[in-house]
Amino acid sequence: MITKGTDLSAGRVAGLAACLSGILMQRANYDQRFYPGMPEMPLLVVLLIVVALCALIGAVNGSVIAFLKVPPFIATLGMQTLVYGACLVYTGAIPIGGLRSDYTGLATGYVGTRMLSNLTIIAIFIGLFMWFLYNKTRYGKYMYAIGGNENAAEVAGINVNRSKILIYMLAGALYGLTGFLVCAKSGGCSQGWELEAIAGCTIGGVSVNGGVGTIPGILIGVLVFEVLKIVLQFLGVESSYTYIAQGLVIIIAVALDLRKYLAKK
Repeated sequence: MITKGTDLSAGRVAGLAACLSGILMQRANYDQRFYPGMPEMPLLVVLLIVVALCALIGAVNGSVIAFLKVPPFIATLGMQTLVYGACLVYTGAIPIGGLRSDYTGLATGYVGTRMLSNLTIIAIFIGLFMWFLYNKTRYGKYMYAIGGNENAAEVAGINVNRSKILIYMLAGALYGLTGFLVCAKSGGCSQGWELEAIAGCTIGGVSVNGGVGTIPGILIGVLVFEVLKIVLQFLGVESSYTYIAQGLVIIIAVALDLRKYLAKK
């Protein structure tokens, strides 16, 4: 979003990663194993396979956007449908069970005296890594420059096409990590995660006009959005109304952002 792009394939790519992770992390003695004769694979190997595949999907997204000049909204919408169809064909739309205990324990376990879960530690590490990437490397500076003014960034010597491909590759790799962890935690992925990502970013101060946004702001936005959903659940609000709340949050956040942008002009 900082580069004025919107990735609508996020949820489906994470779902594909979850399905592939679940298939590769099934117990060897599970009766309905997807690949009966395949030996059990190490956690790290499966993670690398899943992340590499999703990074490749991200590279395709970035290439279509950079070289074919397809708007990000359209390119990633097409990839969303393509990935969903491929996932259904690959899995046959059958449930995937029999996950290994070392895999599920990765997402449900705790560090030390049960003060912090493994997922919390991973989230903190990813947040710190992304903060460093955005603020201390050329990659991050290029991202903000492209979002602020793509033509000016190109004139300044930035390889805009290469930067866009790297941006979407990194996004795809993170979707892969997400799917890997979510499958270990709950056995599957939820639909509409791309909308939740957009909502979290807009609440966190990422401008739809590009060039504005911070990692701490995004993390706070995601936290606020998740707290909103939890509060609605505790209040006994029907889950269907959660989507209405999400839509309203996105509309209000974008409207406020546009008002600030127009006021500055």
